Amino acid sequence: MKESRKTGHLLTERINPRTLHLDKCSPLEVVELILEEDRVIVQAIEKEKHNIAKAVELVTSKLKKGGRLFFIGAGTSGRLGVIEAAECPPTFGTNPELIQGLIAGGKEAIWQSIEGAEDSTTEAQEYLKDANLCNDDVVVGIAASASTPFVQSALEYAKKTGCGSVLVTCNSMESKNADVTIELLVGPEVVVGSTRMKAGTVTKMVLNMITTASMVQLGKTYGNLMVDVQPKSAKLRDRAKRIVMHIAGVSEDKAADLLEKTDWDVKASIVMEKKGLSLEESREILKKHSGFLHEALK
Repeated sequence: MKESRKTGHLLTERINPRTLHLDKCSPLEVVELILEEDRVIVQAIEKEKHNIAKAVELVTSKLKKGGRLFFIGAGTSGRLGVIEAAECPPTFGTNPELIQGLIAGGKEAIWQSIEGAEDSTTEAQEYLKDANLCNDDVVVGIAASASTPFVQSALEYAKKTGCGSVLVTCNSMESKNADVTIELLVGPEVVVGSTRMKAGTVTKMVLNMITTASMVQLGKTYGNLMVDVQPKSAKLRDRAKRIVMHIAGVSEDKAADLLEKTDWDVKASIVMEKKGLSLEESREILKKHSGFLHEALK
């Protein structure tokens, strides 16, 4: 039998005195208990907003230099990182290589739990080594417990490489290997140790903040519109048309025509119409202004 890792002292592993009677509750009472516990989530984020902003500044500065963002975690934390990475290309038009998610145990662990994978101190480092991690990259380690060996080993490798590093955790821990530590102290779970609950919810919210705020800083939105959307489905094509209609002030038919001419490039379609330029000229002016539509339209 493998040696156990003592975690009973961790905030996320403590017994929640408010849910001791959980097994005697009706469905509505269980829902009400969970809802009451979830009320602390926004408060926990509020306390860490400055560290979250620091993480955004770090990520943005690295991506502007041509670096990449790696989300790394085990179990629920790893799945949340994979989800976040997967959702950026359709939303912000990013290359899948730009933001990557790595979960302990590999792709199989996304679908089913691979117990023990989180204890590996080599898997994450080997992945990052194969990915040619460099000092222009950022590694965001996600670990509710803060002490997950898989995550800590990734942060250690990041520090050696000289790249940026962030730890997102639900326990109190200053990591010597992280440039920024985000402590989301939501307390003991409704079901003791089930960090897929409050810890998972608060982590998902913060990962949303990190990617969204970083993408905004990189010019991936115009106002609150996702002008780098990849229209690869009927729903997203409809959204692309509505964005062009709204910003360029054209009809639906005209928006569709513009998008067809630009191969569904929303930004180029808008610049073509608003500035009276060719497709090549529109893309050139967007490139000149690093993709910021506001600047390209001035």
